[in-house]
Amino acid sequence: APAPHLQQGPGQRGLAAGCIPLTLGGDHTITLPILRAIAAKHGPVALVHVDAHADVNDNMFGERIAHGTPFRRAVEEGLLACDRVYQIGLRGTGYAPDDFEWPRAQGFTLVEAHQVWYQSLAPLMAQARDRIGRTPTYISFDIDGLDPAYAGGTGTPEIGGLTVPQGLEIIRGCQGLDIVGADLVEVSPPFDPSGNTALLGANLLYEMLCVLPRVVRR
Repeated sequence: APAPHLQQGPGQRGLAAGCIPLTLGGDHTITLPILRAIAAKHGPVALVHVDAHADVNDNMFGERIAHGTPFRRAVEEGLLACDRVYQIGLRGTGYAPDDFEWPRAQGFTLVEAHQVWYQSLAPLMAQARDRIGRTPTYISFDIDGLDPAYAGGTGTPEIGGLTVPQGLEIIRGCQGLDIVGADLVEVSPPFDPSGNTALLGANLLYEMLCVLPRVVRR
């Protein structure tokens, strides 16, 4: 029998019908069950992950499943094609050097925010497209990957982040990849009564919709 997390459920049934999930979060924990469902259909996937944090902690406050652990668990469960994982926008304080060393040791490509200050990310995304090729790809966009000047409505803001145009370049740079799912997470409207962060998040997810493959695989 398949492992409990790979047993048939609503997610797998939707994928079997040709759906491509675009998910609004919610904290980053939600990405793990989505990746489980997608990997059950497509096998290990490439990942374009925008975030201030790598989210590869072995545990978070004693919990193995939390918003700081999803990609550690995803590697352990064989859900990711690790040599085709891009983590973009990382910065800020970490719990330990392992926050950056562990994903590199798995084969992830890490692009720290300070490495791309004042730069277009179009060349980076051209490189990513070449490396990922036709591997089924998931996009996971944590709103705190952007600087809090643009997206303050999140639980773990970190200064020195990506700009909105850079965020758009990343998503638009995914056009041509075999996108099999995407999410936009960590928007917390109570932290931004202006509504600007929620508006930005909605527009970023719309941009993801626009780069989906035109022919849906079944």
